[in-house]
Amino acid sequence: MRDVMFAAAVALLAEAVFAQATPVGAWKTIDDETKKEKSLVRISETGGVLSGKVEKLLDPAKQDARCDKCSDARKDQPVLGMTIIEGVKKNADEAYWDGGSILDPNNGKTYKVRLTPKDDGKVLEVRGFIGPFFRNQTWVRVE
Repeated sequence: MRDVMFAAAVALLAEAVFAQATPVGAWKTIDDETKKEKSLVRISETGGVLSGKVEKLLDPAKQDARCDKCSDARKDQPVLGMTIIEGVKKNADEAYWDGGSILDPNNGKTYKVRLTPKDDGKVLEVRGFIGPFFRNQTWVRVE
C-alpha cells in the first residue's frame, strides 16, 4: 500500500514539475536593453496552440499606451489587453515552443518566436527572429 501511495505522490510531483516547465502561465517581461520590468503577459493554451496577452503594464505612465507603430489590425489599439503572441506550438523534437509570432508593441514589429522554459520553468527565454537576426528576453514566472 505504501508503494502505491509513494508512486502516486511521485506521479503527481512529476506532473506538477512538467506543468511548470511550459510557457503557459503569467510572466513578468523584462526589457533586454534597460533590464526594467515592463509588463505581465499571460500565456494560455487552446488546442495545443499558445497565445499571449498583455495583462498589466507596470509603468504607471504607460497605462494608456497604444500600438501606434503597428501596421496590422492592432494599429492604434491599446497595448493593455493586446494579444502579442500567436500561433506557437510545442516543437516535437525539442524542449521549446515555436512556429508562431510575437509583436513588440514598442516598435510595431512582428517577429517569429521561440519560447524556451529554463530553470525548471521559473524563467522563459523569449527569442524573436527576423531572418538570421534575433534578440532574446528573459521573462520571470509570476504564476
